[in-house]
Amino acid sequence: MAKNFEQLIDQVSAMTALELSELVKALETKFGVSAAMPVAAAAASGAQAAPAEEKSEFKVTLKEAGTDKIKVIKALRTVTTLALTEAKAAVDNAPTVIGETVPKDDAKKMKETLEAAGAKVELA
Repeated sequence: MAKNFEQLIDQVSAMTALELSELVKALETKFGVSAAMPVAAAAASGAQAAPAEEKSEFKVTLKEAGTDKIKVIKALRTVTTLALTEAKAAVDNAPTVIGETVPKDDAKKMKETLEAAGAKVELA
């Protein structure tokens, strides 16, 4: 390090907290800068630290009926309130939304039941 820097560091390390505060203010004024963290950076770092909220409701979509449509129609009727004709129409016209705002547990149950019957289901 240059000799000037060593002298400056020695002078700064000998200062009290009040003198350091005054030095920072004087430097901010002299150079037109701020030693404070910018608000946008503080907000961004706070946003990164906050955990992402877990999704609690899902849109359930029957993407494909699979090879055994009868099993899928029966499974669809067990996990929804659809009548036989409505369930058949939903299976025949796949992809079909079968639930708009379904709670997480119910959506998982619907997906498992329908996939066990051979259908392909998407949760969004």
